Amino acid sequence: MQILTTDVLVVGGGTGGTAAALQAARRGAQVILISEFSWLGGMLTSAGVTAPDGNELEAWQTGIWGAFLRELEQRQPTGLNHGWVSFFTYDPRVGAEIFADWVAALPNLKWIAGQVPRSLLRQENQVVGVQFADYTIHAKVILDGTELGDLLALGEIPHRWGWELQAEFGEPSAPTAANALIETYPVQAPTWVMVMQDRGEGSEAPVIPVPPHYNPEVFQNAWADYGGDKFLNYGRLPGDRFMINWPIHGNDYGEGVQRLIGTESDKQQFLQEALWHSQGFAHFIQTQLGRRYGLAEDVFPIQNSKLRTQNSPSAYALHPYYRESRRLRGLTIVREQDLLPIAKGQVAALPIVVNAQGCEQAENICDAIAIGNYANDHHYPSGDIKLAPKSIRWGGRWTGTPFTIPYRALIPETIDGFLVCEKNISVSHMANGATRLQPCVLGIGQAAGMAAALCIEQDCQPRNLQVRSLQTALLTDAIAPTAVIPLFNQSIDHPEWLYWQQFYLNQPDAYPGSGYAPTPQESTQKTVERGFSPTQVELSGIFKRLSKQQYELFITNPKHLSDRTVSLVTLNASIDHLLQDLDAEQTVVVSGHLNPAGNWFLAKHCCLLSTH
Repeated sequence: MQILTTDVLVVGGGTGGTAAALQAARRGAQVILISEFSWLGGMLTSAGVTAPDGNELEAWQTGIWGAFLRELEQRQPTGLNHGWVSFFTYDPRVGAEIFADWVAALPNLKWIAGQVPRSLLRQENQVVGVQFADYTIHAKVILDGTELGDLLALGEIPHRWGWELQAEFGEPSAPTAANALIETYPVQAPTWVMVMQDRGEGSEAPVIPVPPHYNPEVFQNAWADYGGDKFLNYGRLPGDRFMINWPIHGNDYGEGVQRLIGTESDKQQFLQEALWHSQGFAHFIQTQLGRRYGLAEDVFPIQNSKLRTQNSPSAYALHPYYRESRRLRGLTIVREQDLLPIAKGQVAALPIVVNAQGCEQAENICDAIAIGNYANDHHYPSGDIKLAPKSIRWGGRWTGTPFTIPYRALIPETIDGFLVCEKNISVSHMANGATRLQPCVLGIGQAAGMAAALCIEQDCQPRNLQVRSLQTALLTDAIAPTAVIPLFNQSIDHPEWLYWQQFYLNQPDAYPGSGYAPTPQESTQKTVERGFSPTQVELSGIFKRLSKQQYELFITNPKHLSDRTVSLVTLNASIDHLLQDLDAEQTVVVSGHLNPAGNWFLAKHCCLLSTH
């Protein structure tokens, strides 16, 4: 048993934990990151969800999330535009390499893999260390970045698991009374993601064996509303591969999900069933769509595990994609209504704390530290549930309305020396459907890591950290500065970006319901920029308006793509502004990415040529 001491200990190498360790070390703290698996990144890598959702608009591609996207673009020559569920799909091996390289570049960050926490060490109300099979590690600040909030249970830190009724928080979509759904599925269903391979017309992949307890009726009609090709292209990856992460009648698995927080034997039994369920879905896909489709090879490392698949184990993610975990009881709780747009607006209200420390004003201080914008998305094997809408059309497509995460949601009610940095923040079951998405969790992790490092610098507990110092450090970080206020028209390279971020932190009541800072919109009616990436193409065509925020382009040039109509979409506020003002039947030139899977063209640059 080795005994180690450090400033900051991050337990769990998932999405939030990896971001937290990186940020704390980049700030200068001595950090130990300890993980169960041989890959870092969690949902974004080892869980195989390489089609991330949320924070897709260019204005919100900031911090470690934005840096991750830029690095993916550099390392994946075929670009990121392959599937139709996300603007960013990539080989999970590339994502894992990025996080490993970033960690290796920091001499003050020690990464230990292959360890799970066994007990949490406390001195009265302060967490002081964690015991593992081979290590006891003492730290001044400890962060729970585990997939299921394991430290919360080990340390008997007050937390939640399961649904809350409407009477508790007044959430509009919460059930008014207990029912069969909330008793059968206390949390959202996990998914054991796998990667399949198209070997081409006339080829035959190895037969995917039938797993135990296989029932093909479970998967009937999985893609009935889409067709086989569109179903596969949902998560298309480079190299004719497909991420299989399909909800209803697919490989979501929630039967007996309560076992995840039971005994170790119970948990392993659930995991084995979930893995076999995904194998059964892969077998079903192959039998229905043909032998050209089989399991991919050499995608994920093969873990030493008690779990069994019957062929191509490297096609299966290292662990399930957990959508929900134990959830901290923190200084505040993020509720569904905290994520919903304000009346006649398209953004949620900012979180405000009265009499906050670390600011010039005595009250009305915003303690936002991370941004999310995904729709409230819940997964249960029995089907969708009705939820209050939080989506808008923007840039020619649907996107979620933005919201922010308050720093108080990372801090326990009474325990010191401790922060959470994953899906385990203080959030209701209902709101977890929007806060759990990968870019949002990266932002939570980055903020938690920065907070931990500042606590070391200032010799204070997380609850006593001046929130303004945390926000300033995030906004001005030398490597990956990150937005904490969502503004549609303010990308990080805008000359007034920092000013407006700080303005609304100091005056949150002035935050506009439109989500637009009062600055002139940059003109986009100019020559299309040259020197774009090799995966970009240039098209000209006739602009067509289907509705206020729904556009098409009838391509006229180049010839090999002409006489084809595609949806025209953008993630850029200036181009969105231009498209809203364009008259139908005008000729435009656009450069960007053509996506056959979604039949859309993602415009990076645009200019008006003439009236047709």
